[in-house]
Amino acid sequence: MTTEKSYAPPASFSESARIQTMEQYKEMYDRSIQDPEGFWAEIADEFHWHKKWDKVREYDWDTNHTIKWFLGAQTNITYNALDRHIEAGRGDKVAILWEGNEPGEHSSFTYNEVLSEVRLSLRGCFCERSSAWSGR
Repeated sequence: MTTEKSYAPPASFSESARIQTMEQYKEMYDRSIQDPEGFWAEIADEFHWHKKWDKVREYDWDTNHTIKWFLGAQTNITYNALDRHIEAGRGDKVAILWEGNEPGEHSSFTYNEVLSEVRLSLRGCFCERSSAWSGR
């Protein structure tokens, strides 16, 4: 016989969470199964799109076993992952939380810190590329 234990998060954590209760999670899950197009279209509306999709999904389980999502849409995934959060005033919020294998081994980066690192990396790429193009 197995016993299933569950541990509720602190109320202060739940209040600020995207999904605040197990009931809310189950409702969202059920909707994702019963109305996948509507569910995922609603989630996708939270992202920036250069061009919105013509069709949420297209699938073929009979011959090719394929699924395609957001047909006809155009977006910039890096903008959605980084820039839009900074523009929304979340630059000082944690974007990446890394936990190592050893206790106490961890690090975090805010959206602003990630942007700074991205800019440094790109500067190096463009400097190398311009040197190669100029024959230096």
